[in-house]
Amino acid sequence: MNKIVCILIWLCWFLSPAPAAEFWVSPDGNDGNPGTQAQPFASVATALRQARELRRLERVTANEPVQIILRGGVYPLTSPLLMRSEDSGTETSPTIIEAAPGEQPALSGGVPITGWKKVSVTVPGLAKTAQGNVWVAAAPTFGGRMLEFRQLWVNNRTAIRAREPNGDALDRLIAWDKTNQEAWISAGSAGILAGELSGGKLAGKMPALPGQIEMIIDQVWEIAVLRVQSLRLDGNRVCLTFQQPESKLEFEHPWPPVIVNTNYQAPFFLANAIEFLDQPGEWFEDVSAGKVYYWPRPGEDLTQASVIAPALETLVQVTGSLDRPVANVHFKGVTFEYATWLRPSEAGDVPLQAGMYFLDAYRLKPKGTAYHPGLDNQAWIGRPPAGVSVKDANHVEFERCRFEHMAAAGLDFQSGTHDDLIQGCVFRDLGGNGIQMGKFSDAGVETHVPYNPKDERVICTHEKIFDNLVTDCGTEDWGSVGICVGYGREIAIEHNEVCDLPYTGISVGWGWNKAANCMRDNVVHANHIHQVATRLGDTGGIYTLSAQPGTVISENSVHNIKLSAYVPDPDHWFYLYLDEGSSFITVRDNWCPSEKFMKNANGPGNHWENNGPMVSPKIKDAAGLEPAYQDLLPETKN
Repeated sequence: MNKIVCILIWLCWFLSPAPAAEFWVSPDGNDGNPGTQAQPFASVATALRQARELRRLERVTANEPVQIILRGGVYPLTSPLLMRSEDSGTETSPTIIEAAPGEQPALSGGVPITGWKKVSVTVPGLAKTAQGNVWVAAAPTFGGRMLEFRQLWVNNRTAIRAREPNGDALDRLIAWDKTNQEAWISAGSAGILAGELSGGKLAGKMPALPGQIEMIIDQVWEIAVLRVQSLRLDGNRVCLTFQQPESKLEFEHPWPPVIVNTNYQAPFFLANAIEFLDQPGEWFEDVSAGKVYYWPRPGEDLTQASVIAPALETLVQVTGSLDRPVANVHFKGVTFEYATWLRPSEAGDVPLQAGMYFLDAYRLKPKGTAYHPGLDNQAWIGRPPAGVSVKDANHVEFERCRFEHMAAAGLDFQSGTHDDLIQGCVFRDLGGNGIQMGKFSDAGVETHVPYNPKDERVICTHEKIFDNLVTDCGTEDWGSVGICVGYGREIAIEHNEVCDLPYTGISVGWGWNKAANCMRDNVVHANHIHQVATRLGDTGGIYTLSAQPGTVISENSVHNIKLSAYVPDPDHWFYLYLDEGSSFITVRDNWCPSEKFMKNANGPGNHWENNGPMVSPKIKDAAGLEPAYQDLLPETKN
């Protein structure tokens, strides 16, 4: 009898309809719920696991998508959401993570800071103007430990890490001593620190923990973040030395240069000392005391404000393998927000270009390598992280998503990806590149070596970047780019609005080399690029590197480029900039106010046709977001 009952129960389960391939998630849900609309889960990870189980048990029909529907609100993450090959869908049955109709869900790597109180006692080092205006809270904890962070947002607005001079102003170096690895600045530039040094209050010690004070130096097309090791007052000058490994990198690498001569002195500012907290909107984290100080802007009530510090470096990782890639995963209407990057606090940050930072770099004497006879330097680089990372995956889509409030890049397609789509998304308030895609150089390969992998599956191929708004990126590393592609093949960048950036708008290519590599057939078409290069020089609206047979740059509108007064050559910018090794590229029908173009050390096969103010107004007006996505335009500053 017992056997008969068990068989009947099994038959009922087997013959019953499969559960709907739909899971609901809500910030007010419970992971013990069944995941229905009426009884949703609380976390995306739980819903993803249940979706994975449906596929494992083959309880999804061939034409039935698996949907994870997110109600509006914030989903705090304690670790990255991982999507593996087991989470893959098929062309007719994709795995979809999407916003509920009319709602705005956000996956957040941030931690709120609460318990703010106005400072009622004298804080050592705090400027007199700030005494009585500054508020303090305990530094937040994350994973059971005090959280260290480099960014802070108050009511969704970026707060300013305490700095000197204030605002967008920069001071100038007096001297740059490569032999002794020293930087010299005026005592006035050091401000209150120089006063404390001369007054003997510090007795030769740092005014903050060693490594907390930083010097940020403008290096023509990049910046460097250097942790200060020592300060020494010498008359009306101050000598600074820096921590390793960045000191060696900074003083040995030749490009980008730190220029200090009779005609030009590289700009800089100092950051991250309590002494610099002297105006509304600035903040400082005292790591030794576990406290955060902030001077509220007018109208900000810290007893009610949302104050967020970033804790996670990456929020979502879509990672398979070349043999078992993740496939057919779609994100729709989801916001990804608040991501950190602490490497500059741990090892400094000395980038080469587009945010790719040095691991080692030095000048070659005599010049030349087997792969680049005229090369005068060698470098090995690392890749900054992104809030959302995709690797070894295909048919992944991001549609109408938002990437905001991040310390490094927004979205990164690293390698091994193909046939993916990024469309109608917003990338804004990002410390690094908005979108970065393709190999730039592996850490163990010298960065000028042409990339030609034997296994071509690792190349990012046939990717579409359409109708996105990319704005206000490079807020931390000014040398970052709106849309940045390294070694890519058949990458289509079309109808994007790219604006309000400190350096280049769209960059395609890597290697500074005319030799053959894996790149070919890329398309940069009908993008609207304006208000770029607002901080750095030697830049362009659209920029290329190395040989790219079949690549076409066409029908873009590029305008409103005006360099900062701090650059060494205010005229060294271009609407279209084909840099070292650029070869076999067609540039046609791009509208610009004038024919201000650069062709630097180009290779053969480039074809230029009809670029400049003579281009048809119809082409100019058609560039940028297509009608279905122009609702994003009010979010731009200009």
